[in-house]
Amino acid sequence: MTKNRSLILPAVVLGIVLIVIAVIYWVSTASSLPSFFPGHQAGSGTHHVKHGIAAFLLGLACFVFAWFQTGPARTGARTTRVR
Repeated sequence: MTKNRSLILPAVVLGIVLIVIAVIYWVSTASSLPSFFPGHQAGSGTHHVKHGIAAFLLGLACFVFAWFQTGPARTGARTTRVR
């Protein structure tokens, strides 16, 4: 896997945004969500827990991606000889 250090900052920012969105889904009812959020429904008192879980997992995936991009670059392919 080639490392692209210019993707680290956008991945971290996107991860933070997605975790904030997850918290908004868990705390707010469907009627009080912003109108551009999927699941907004006027007059509804339900919480969209699954939307929050999905946003949280995507945020964690962004952090993991950024973490793997920060590792040392491979200098050469290492091969193992079987005898």
